[in-house]
Amino acid sequence: MRVLRRTTALVLSTCLALSAIAADLVDTIARVKPSIVVVGTYQKTASPQFNMRGTGFVIGNGNLVATNAHVVPQESGPDDPALVIHVRTGEASSQLRGARLISRDVERDLAVLRVDGLPLPALLLRDSDSVREGQMIGFTGFPIGGALGFSPVTHRGMIASITPIVLPGGTARQLNEKAIRQIKRGSFNIFQLDATAYPGNSGSPVFDPETGEVIGVINMVFIKGSKESALSHPSGISYAIPANYLKSLVDQGR
Repeated sequence: MRVLRRTTALVLSTCLALSAIAADLVDTIARVKPSIVVVGTYQKTASPQFNMRGTGFVIGNGNLVATNAHVVPQESGPDDPALVIHVRTGEASSQLRGARLISRDVERDLAVLRVDGLPLPALLLRDSDSVREGQMIGFTGFPIGGALGFSPVTHRGMIASITPIVLPGGTARQLNEKAIRQIKRGSFNIFQLDATAYPGNSGSPVFDPETGEVIGVINMVFIKGSKESALSHPSGISYAIPANYLKSLVDQGR
């Protein structure tokens, strides 16, 4: 009987804790969403004129946007599409703002943009060295690109593992110049998430469900088979770059 009471008390305390986390997440999502933007390109003569490339989120003084390096196009000429962000200014209104790249870390797949116009609501970056395996997380972005519209969508999960990034296999064909540079510089820890992200989530902030502080940036999804299987048969395994690398990149761009 005593064991049964202890078990019942443990179950009740767990349920209460989960309920508290869910309640916190509701309020946190409302705070996070205004800081989430679409990163893309714009060209007046193209069809469509706006082309989404990934998710970004506002940081710093409200005029900086963080995203993945692979989301930002390579240096473009005067006739190429302009780098822009798509910002929601209300339930049914939005605007495009010009942006320019101020710093990029290709090895860690991070980039920081400076955005034109008035400051936007910014998210805080937390010391990601404090993150622990098993910690609950949320992330907000634009899964499956613009197919679902440009309304931010939130998923939740947990930190499944903190592990060194996986380097390419040891065949001569796979050891390209980029891989060799990575080996020389050494590996770095990355967050493996027990959560399902999709194409379009690249650049989404991974945040604490209670505070909304950013602890990482979604940068890739584990795919079983073809790219299309990421939609039809998602693996439920995603990866994020710890926020401390983003902090360093922001400091470099100042």
